[in-house]
Amino acid sequence: MAAPSYQLFALGNPLLDIQVNNGEALLKKYDLKSNDAILAEAKHAPLYEEIVREHKVTYVAGGAAQNAARAAAYVLPPNSVVYTGCVGDDDLAEQLKKANDREGLIHKYLVKKGEKTGACAVILTGHDRSLVTDLRAAEKFEKSWLSSPEISPVIEAARAIYIEGFFLTHGAESVLEITKKASETGKITIINLSAPFIPQFFGVQLSQVMPYIDIVIGNESEAEAWAGATGQPDKTDLVAIAKAIATLPKSNPARPRIAVITHGPKSTNVVSSADPENPKVYAVSALSNDQIVDTNGAGDAFAGAFIGAHIVGKSIDECVEAGHKLGAICVQQIGPQFKWPKVQIL
Repeated sequence: MAAPSYQLFALGNPLLDIQVNNGEALLKKYDLKSNDAILAEAKHAPLYEEIVREHKVTYVAGGAAQNAARAAAYVLPPNSVVYTGCVGDDDLAEQLKKANDREGLIHKYLVKKGEKTGACAVILTGHDRSLVTDLRAAEKFEKSWLSSPEISPVIEAARAIYIEGFFLTHGAESVLEITKKASETGKITIINLSAPFIPQFFGVQLSQVMPYIDIVIGNESEAEAWAGATGQPDKTDLVAIAKAIATLPKSNPARPRIAVITHGPKSTNVVSSADPENPKVYAVSALSNDQIVDTNGAGDAFAGAFIGAHIVGKSIDECVEAGHKLGAICVQQIGPQFKWPKVQIL
């Protein structure tokens, strides 16, 4: 019997999103920004119970890499995308498993007995979202899990590896190990910058991993944060930033690095180290305000569809188009979810 083959293996922090609308008062009370992503501090501890107790909330399977993996599973063949991370043995983990099962994502969690599964408070104000993450079990991930009988064969069989930048906050050694091995064996490696604080405060970890990365994805605020943290001369020119990222030193020069910087409804900017002097800027077909329900997860939807298209050999133009299509579908749903029955993306 032939060993299974997988298109994508994703590693990240499994979280259950707890979403609340019209959260202006919560932003003020907890000193939060309207369009940001942070790790919870002690002052944010009461937030999770407060929003459940005093607001109408929506629970959605979350975590950046898990969202992107579900998006990739949406566009790739059935049972070809696998996701791992660390969860507790609680009801939140069961909700995540059920959500993944519904959407065709294979989950192989490391389960920590007696721990709570990570949660993310998603505070929506208009079209902006403020993410406040309490990692809980997610930050107890063990590097040894990557070499376990449950995971090692999956990594071996996968064509591509996807990592969320958030994982660098606690699992940099795991990221370095998996991306280095993947690069050496010719697998496609992808990292998402995930949030401005990653390049700002975890720049050392990011720079250690970058030589082994084939595709870097981020949005405008993350790109600008990377430019500021690395001393780039122009901290706002997204094309210049994409070029700087694409042309960083690379361990496997046989495969060009592609830098993809999204800018919401304005544009998507792509630079390849194979031809850095010819960047591509793609217009986005903007939706009307009344079509947009929730922007949470739109970037992950774009990333998952882009990656899925890239893995199956589509051109960069087609990859961006796929990302735009699924991102548009995502913002018309509540949370990082997609339309069922499936819409043809590729």
